[in-house]
Amino acid sequence: MPYKKPKIEKVFYPIGEVAEMFQVNKSKIRYWENEFDILKPQKNKKGNRLFTKEDIENIKLINHLTNERGLTIKGAKQKLKDNKEDTLKKHELVDRLQTIKQMLIDIKDKMG
Repeated sequence: MPYKKPKIEKVFYPIGEVAEMFQVNKSKIRYWENEFDILKPQKNKKGNRLFTKEDIENIKLINHLTNERGLTIKGAKQKLKDNKEDTLKKHELVDRLQTIKQMLIDIKDKMG
């Protein structure tokens, strides 16, 4: 049986990588950190922010609400306060549907 290289994921991601993931400025990530209680990155001895996978999932949700759905910061805060679980489920569903759509487009492109 061939050796299968294990997938190693980071425990912490620096702010630059996180900003790049979402194609936003580092300042926007810092702003969201100040505005949303759900973002609490750890800081190292130098004061650099280190984000966990949970932080990244929360940023993904905030990004979805503010940039994709067009909610204001106040509106996004209210949405998360009122029903974070429902908002998260809807976002995950949209995410899955976008993935399926992209897969279908790729299949169509390969066939035609």
